[in-house]
Amino acid sequence: MVRAYKGGTKKATHKSTLLYWKKYLSVKESLPSRKAFGVGPAANAPSYSVTAVSQRKGPINATWDSRTSPEDMEEMWKNPEVNKEWTHSGEKRGKVRFSHDVEKHPYLSRVELRAVAEIIMDKHFKKGYKPTVLCALCEMVSMRFLNGVGQHSGLMGIDYPTARWLYKDLGYKGYTVQSVEDLTKPFISMYFGAAYMTWLSQYKGRERTLEFVVQAYLSGPQNVSIQETSSLWDKFEEAMNRYEEPQVESGSCTIM
Repeated sequence: MVRAYKGGTKKATHKSTLLYWKKYLSVKESLPSRKAFGVGPAANAPSYSVTAVSQRKGPINATWDSRTSPEDMEEMWKNPEVNKEWTHSGEKRGKVRFSHDVEKHPYLSRVELRAVAEIIMDKHFKKGYKPTVLCALCEMVSMRFLNGVGQHSGLMGIDYPTARWLYKDLGYKGYTVQSVEDLTKPFISMYFGAAYMTWLSQYKGRERTLEFVVQAYLSGPQNVSIQETSSLWDKFEEAMNRYEEPQVESGSCTIM
């Protein structure tokens, strides 16, 4: 159907439409997938009556600058890969657009997501996990959608009660979280996702494996069953491999 759209039904299988088909596949691959996993709440996080931000909530024309502090934006521009991607897409300082899927949902490119994870880990969690670990979890939880998916808020799917618990009770105060909407800001969501992972890595006073932490993040620490992790773990490793390999994504900041 795609090739017929370009060259008509008679040329749907003709070599003249093959390049168009390959370009279509390339663009399709760069977009987020449609399968996401939930995030398990911390067992002792308090319960608040709040409504999570759905994938559709929030202004379509939101910009990076409206969801990010000037200091963090400066760090993004300093990242060579981000700078290259934004410059190629015609982005201007103070008016950097988010990428959008065909239904106008804003999402981060893999280059942008990795940069956010690297900045957060370098500034706040120097002895924590590799940024690629956070990126892989983000792929599984929100598919890189800025506002999150379903009932899970933001990139990392951290709910407001858990974020407030991490902030107020555990002292993770690198960023302030005062409302559910704060969790739709890339750096805030990434920060509290990293904080939650850090807490899980020492769950109940024991050093935990990455496999435990991944399943606990997705299902809740009280629901971990290492014998049943193979499927989740395989998907996690597959997602992480996308960030271990050279980035081929380009021009992803174009509004689609």
